[in-house]
Amino acid sequence: MSVKIARVEPGSVCDKKGIKPGDTLLAVNGNDIKDVLDYRFYMTEKKVKLSFLKGGRKKSFTVKKEEGEDVGLDFETYLMDRQHSCKNKCIFCFVDQLPEGMRDSLYFKDDDDRLSFLFGNYVTLTNLDDEEVERLIKMRISPINISVHTMNPELRVKMMANPRSGESLKYLKRFADAGLTINSQLVLCPGINDGDELEYSLRKLFEYYPAMGSIACVPVGLTKHRSGLCPLEPYGKESAAKVIDTIDRLNEEFKKEHSVKIAYASDEFYLIAEREIPPCEYYDDFPQLDNGVGMWALLKSEFIEALSSCGVTEKKRKATLVTGTAAYPLMSELCSLARKKISGLEIEAVPVVNNLFGESVTVSGLISGSDIFESVKDKDIGEELIIPPNCLRSEGDMFIDSMTVEELGEKLGARITQNGNSGADLLRAMIGG
Repeated sequence: MSVKIARVEPGSVCDKKGIKPGDTLLAVNGNDIKDVLDYRFYMTEKKVKLSFLKGGRKKSFTVKKEEGEDVGLDFETYLMDRQHSCKNKCIFCFVDQLPEGMRDSLYFKDDDDRLSFLFGNYVTLTNLDDEEVERLIKMRISPINISVHTMNPELRVKMMANPRSGESLKYLKRFADAGLTINSQLVLCPGINDGDELEYSLRKLFEYYPAMGSIACVPVGLTKHRSGLCPLEPYGKESAAKVIDTIDRLNEEFKKEHSVKIAYASDEFYLIAEREIPPCEYYDDFPQLDNGVGMWALLKSEFIEALSSCGVTEKKRKATLVTGTAAYPLMSELCSLARKKISGLEIEAVPVVNNLFGESVTVSGLISGSDIFESVKDKDIGEELIIPPNCLRSEGDMFIDSMTVEELGEKLGARITQNGNSGADLLRAMIGG
């Protein structure tokens, strides 16, 4: 295997050795390099022998460096390889529920273990083989995030429409036996993998403790664009409550033996069940924040702490904060606390109804620029519109419907500010710095 070099940092070790863009990296310390995992793993040594293909001829040299020091090479893609696509056809896949006409990148389904290492993405295991599993173990890729959904092999095949999805569960044991930490998620569908199936799955996952670090249970997300797809029902108050009760009951059993709990229901389950979100202490060290587990409790706690220590008691300012309908009660409460503490501050939260995907989609990360515009166009939003931290693509310039931040600002005649991820960030956004 080999990877083509796209750029060489001026003044770097490789630049001084005459390596140029277009040359090919063949090996590090005699090990073939096929992607970013190989490169990062073998480049950690303080002494490395680099082998290149340059102008049709091999060139090698040895570099002494600090551990982890970069040698100045950049590659055509951050993975140094093509991204691995998903081979499953899950009955609950959100990508299958996207409307037509969106940008192409949104329709790509990734299932890539390298992305689990780099960005915390979840993988289904169905793209792995024994050789790749051994590589991950050798490199100590930990934690590894796995979309389990069910521990029933036959049901997993039905839910994921991939004959390998049942047998690939065997890799959980391989990772656990090797001492890697596993974070798992179960996307729950009413009447399919909850109830007795959920209890079975949790008990089987508990068997991998302490390698099993955490388990998140999240409700299936359903849009209005499901024509021709497997019929699924959303969770209601009673069915969501049963999921929470099952998790709490099994956690209590687990705690009696291990003095910890590792399974959690996402905040969305509590909101659907109309139950109070547990306090921060319930979530231990918040191992599943990216799955929406404990975000409500943590944000509220951080905001109250920041507000109590804030030296600003007077601020003449009017601004509007938009959010998804799920988080609106919390954001409205936090705006009220800020107004009470800071004289002259006019800050209001506005819920954005999701017309792009349907009103059943309530999270802030999937609100579009068009829906934001419709929600606030007739309001006096003040000097600034504050948008959620997760509603733009990674470049920070575009909503999911391809409207840019600049376009929204021009349509509203207002400055658009993206809120940060913490409670302190939220308070700073409210008061303008």
